[in-house]
Formats: sequence, C-alpha cells, structure tokens
Amino acid sequence: MKSYRELEVYKQSKSLAIRVHGLSLTLPKFEMYEEGSQVRRSSKAITSAIVEGYGRRRYKNEFIRYLVFAQSECDETREHIDFLFETGSMKDETVYRELSVAYEALSKQINKFIQWVEDKYKGNKE
Repeated sequence: MKSYRELEVYKQSKSLAIRVHGLSLTLPKFEMYEEGSQVRRSSKAITSAIVEGYGRRRYKNEFIRYLVFAQSECDETREHIDFLFETGSMKDETVYRELSVAYEALSKQINKFIQWVEDKYKGNKE
C-alpha cells in the first residue's frame, strides 16, 4: 500500500459520500440543515477517518483506532438514511434500499480491514 487511495474501503466510502451528498441536496428544505446536514457529515467522516488512520499507519493502534471511527460513522450514516426514509423525507425506496445495502456492505468491509490490520499489519515499512 503506497496510498490510502488504493484502499477499497476508501474508494467505496468516497463514492458513497458523493452519492449521499447529492441526495441530501434533494431533500425537503426543512431537512436540508437538520438530518441532511448530519448525513452529509457522517458519510464524509467515514472517508476522512480512513485517510487519517492511514496517515498514522506507522502506529498500528492509531491506525486501528481511526478505522473503528470510520466503522462507527458508517453505522451512523445508515441510521440517518433510515430516519430520512422512515420519516418520509426520502421518498425513493429503491435508492433507500441501495444505500442501506451499500453501507451495510461497507461496514462489513471496514470490519474485515480492521481484522486484517490487527492480525497481519506490521506497520510502515517505507
């Protein structure tokens, strides 16, 4: 790994954050600054935590710590998406299901990456 940009969890989280950002801008005005703001922040925080953790990869425990933050932000994003759909602010059930499945898969992917770092990562060799 020479760059965080090579990490599949990074690629997936960034792609989803961009999608959620666009979606949040289509929400009703009253949600734009409430739940819309929250879902934008939490979705982008996943990617940010992965990047920050990678930047601290020399210290295995710090790397893991930030990956755990990324996973918790992922779960938070799913919760915001659930709220938006269940309150009727997000009307498209297909989009809701796609995002829900994608964030569930991302959470599992991050968890597997955390396990890999715990078990096999030796620290920065560069």
